[in-house]
Amino acid sequence: MSFRLIIPVVMFVAGASDTSIPVAWPRFAPRTVDDSVTLVTLGTGVPVPDPRAAGPATAVVVGSRVFLFDAGSGVERQLNAAKLPIDGVEAVFFTHLHSDHVLGYPDLIFTSWVFGRRTPLRAFGPPGLKAMTDHLIAAFAEDISVRTTGPERAIPGGYRVNVKEVRSGIVYDSAGVRVRAFMVPHSNWKVALGYRIEARGKSIVISGDTRPSEAISRAAEGADILVHEVYAAAKVEPEKMPGGSDWPRYLASAHTSDVEIGAIAARAKPKMVVLTHIVRLGATDGEMIAAVKSKGYTGKVAVAHDLDRF
Repeated sequence: MSFRLIIPVVMFVAGASDTSIPVAWPRFAPRTVDDSVTLVTLGTGVPVPDPRAAGPATAVVVGSRVFLFDAGSGVERQLNAAKLPIDGVEAVFFTHLHSDHVLGYPDLIFTSWVFGRRTPLRAFGPPGLKAMTDHLIAAFAEDISVRTTGPERAIPGGYRVNVKEVRSGIVYDSAGVRVRAFMVPHSNWKVALGYRIEARGKSIVISGDTRPSEAISRAAEGADILVHEVYAAAKVEPEKMPGGSDWPRYLASAHTSDVEIGAIAARAKPKMVVLTHIVRLGATDGEMIAAVKSKGYTGKVAVAHDLDRF
């Protein structure tokens, strides 16, 4: 099977007002059963609230099974827009606990419950995820009570989450899908993770947020797709904001430029590089692709946009 870029079309109908609503009620999002392995970039944005780019979230779809990596803002709406089941994520894996990567976590927990989830959501991530989850459940205690004891008759216990805090190694291995975590360097975080997913003879590596790392190079060797965060090296300059003078230094310590990704890819030789979590700084897709290619990488390069499929 080859990976092809497909941009899904979402149809809308106009109601009595000027607000458009999806044709299908979300719980009836179709579930296709096939033998494919598909990468869906649900959200490619950064903390800047850009309406064109939701918070960071990537889905790996194996047949009808959905595995989610990070849950940025708008994640449930993006799952529905991608025609993926909003109540049926098999597991979510967090790369780290920066707010922009987890702002959609309560949405994932509670919206999936409201629309039919009966079994505990399986969540994997670095130390701190269990405490965050417990606090979220506590914060929504009254909502849980009202929904389960009132006329909404929500599924009792359907909001539960089984959390496993991880650092490295095989963290998930079920029915032909294996997920391996590896540690990456990201700013001051003690534990930040990347993941390699293997299923049906295909492999996808997700970098998480990281500066250039040998861990990424090793994980990406021979992969079908390397999904990597990116900033445009040629456009970096101090920002006109509090602390903006340190912006170039921060980027270099916490993230990876398009040029640096090119060097990583030239060594690891994945078949394709997909750029996401994009700090554009005004750069075009073509400029970032050229920067990756400038280091001798000869594979395919794509700059992801929300709801792209590979």
